[in-house]
Amino acid sequence: MSAELNSSPERTGYAVLRRAMVDNQLRTFNITDRSVLDRMQSVPRENFLPPEQAAIAYSDRALTLTEGNESRRMLAPMILARMIQAAAISPADRILDVGGAAGYSAAVLAGLGAEVVALESDLAMTRKAEANLKNAGIRNVRAVCGPLEAGLAEAGPFDVIIVNGMIETVPDRLLAQLADGGRLVAVRRTSNDPTGRAGKAVQYEKSGQAVGVKEIFDTSAPVLPGFQAARSFAL
Repeated sequence: MSAELNSSPERTGYAVLRRAMVDNQLRTFNITDRSVLDRMQSVPRENFLPPEQAAIAYSDRALTLTEGNESRRMLAPMILARMIQAAAISPADRILDVGGAAGYSAAVLAGLGAEVVALESDLAMTRKAEANLKNAGIRNVRAVCGPLEAGLAEAGPFDVIIVNGMIETVPDRLLAQLADGGRLVAVRRTSNDPTGRAGKAVQYEKSGQAVGVKEIFDTSAPVLPGFQAARSFAL
């Protein structure tokens, strides 16, 4: 029996919290896409967290996950949902999920598109995502270990790429893996911010050989490995 259908008192309690998340966080943050709301309602976020963090699964904040040699921040539900909404996913779309940690974002995406590749740079994190997705009964996601910034060209082109974190440089290698009309959504660092923490969620869209970009909303996230800008030092 899938976690969504488990009717134990504990699961019922999580379902209530999940509904509150959808109603009080997502809907109030301009998330109106019915398919995105339904999918966020159906995927149990607590199953993709360590047991000690399950109680805060539906808080409106990012959560830190550590597996193997890397730590990753699971984006706050409303940030992830609005980024996914901006990607305008269709049922036939092929999706690359970059830096999705233990598999939650890939699980959400799996119910919106046809096929998902979940890319992580740490083998232990990749295996954790694979196990979580298998336990959730999700069959249309393939977990792959490799450098995040490199994407997975041999599995492309992709209709949608979701980057679960901040980028400081234009992700050229990922953009090259978009199909014509494909969309990439990420958090881009605000270049004039001295703290390095401010950013904007942006959507890149490919049309022929050209790529356009538009800003969606203000937010912040940790910079993902491989997407850091080169640092310069003044002598």
